Order: sequence, then structure tokens, then C-alpha cells
Amino acid sequence: MSDAQLFAFESDFVATLRCVPMAVRLKLDRCAIKLTLRQWSRFTRDDRQRLLEAPCRGAAEIDAYRAELVGLIARRAREAAKPLADPPAPLWEQASGPPARVTRFARSVGVAPPSRAAWRALAELQRFALIKLTRDSHDNVNFVPAMREFGLVPG
Repeated sequence: MSDAQLFAFESDFVATLRCVPMAVRLKLDRCAIKLTLRQWSRFTRDDRQRLLEAPCRGAAEIDAYRAELVGLIARRAREAAKPLADPPAPLWEQASGPPARVTRFARSVGVAPPSRAAWRALAELQRFALIKLTRDSHDNVNFVPAMREFGLVPG
């Protein structure tokens, strides 16, 4: 799975990249920059595609990604980039088993949570997506579709 993967549950906006896809959201968390949907909407289609495809793993790539993002926010949105107020712990990097919040959320929506083995078998981006789709402050309608797409619940 590539760092530019777009998921089927994102299909309502992937053609235009009008919303921030999970692959870019992971990179935003890695470089600890907050990007609003309004700022994202000011980027050109090429800007968005470049952010989707750009590598963002080791320290050098993360620094380069952050610099590109900060520059785009300044040029296109005419604002200063803001750091994430409270950067999330990278729970998606832990392949030992699903975090408690994923387990709780799965049960709350009536599906079995991923087993330890199933969680370990997921790509980092898939684990990230499931964690993001359990946040309290968001409409998490894509959690079950993501679980289905990742082969964790019957389709």
C-alpha cells in the first residue's frame, strides 16, 4: 500500500480531491501542521495531488513536506500555517493490537473489533484511517465502510 492510497470509502470526493484524503491527513499528523478544509480548498488540483503523492516518512521527508505545506498555505490561503495544538500519539504505528478506542467504537456501532492478528496485518495507513474514524468530534459514518473495505467485517 502506498502513502498516496485513496480508499473506496473516500470515493465521493477522490476524483476532485475536494476533501482532505486520509493519506494526506496522515502526513499532516506526521508533520504536526493543522490544515483547515478552507485552506485545502484554496490549493490547486495540482497542489493537492502533489501533497497526496509526496513522501513523508523519515525526518528529512517530513521536514520537506512541512516546508511545502507551510509555503502553500502562505501562498494560496494567505495565512500563516499553524502547528497542531495537541499532536496525536502515533497509535497507528503500533501494530500489536487495536487501540481501545477502535475496539470501543467498533462495538458501539455493532461490529466486531479487529483481532490482534487482523490489526497487525493492516497497513499503517489503514490503521491510521480506523483510528481517525473513531474521533468523538466527527461524523464517523465511514468507519464501518472502512472496516468492510479492509476485510475486517463481512461485505
